[in-house]
Amino acid sequence: MYIHGYLRASTKEQDALRAKNRMKTFVEEKGFRLASWYTENVSGASLQRPELLRLLDDAAPGDIILIEQVDRLSRLDEEGWQKLKRLIQDKNLVVVSLDLPTSHMALAAGAGDEFTQAMLKAINGMMLDMLAAIARKDYQDRRRRQEEGITKAKAAGKFRGRQANLQLHDKILELRVNNKQSIRDTARLCGVSERTVIRIVKNRLTE
Repeated sequence: MYIHGYLRASTKEQDALRAKNRMKTFVEEKGFRLASWYTENVSGASLQRPELLRLLDDAAPGDIILIEQVDRLSRLDEEGWQKLKRLIQDKNLVVVSLDLPTSHMALAAGAGDEFTQAMLKAINGMMLDMLAAIARKDYQDRRRRQEEGITKAKAAGKFRGRQANLQLHDKILELRVNNKQSIRDTARLCGVSERTVIRIVKNRLTE
């Protein structure tokens, strides 16, 4: 059994170091070590996450995916969450989240008899579903408040729109166009989705 740490932030400004230290300490206190880390700066509302998909591809049956909070794994809608769950279940992987105590039993030695393990697995699955639904609602609420704020700012003549990160755009173009990096590698190195790389390159080359 290997433990793989997954870190996700929605923006480049969000620092994943604090979460990484918490997860590392948690695992070491249980007497284990993390085998690998998968880190990316993308929205949890999409399954277009290269590092998460790479983790799912690399992990072996029985391995553990360690996250700080369930919303780091998913802010997906119901259809997307069910698809991600199937990917996890098909590989027989276990999700352990620091904010979900029932999941911690996966790291406990001799976690009860077969019946106890089955009950804990059922409870853990139910709690994961509930926390994923809460994370999705929180995402939708924040988007709604953001849209309301934009509407209000537009009415007051103060809205300028989202400003492009020109430095990031230049880095993407340098890697993808000048250095001939693949779309996947460019996305990983820049901490964005593959879709973002495609859009930025296409927009800049057609200017």
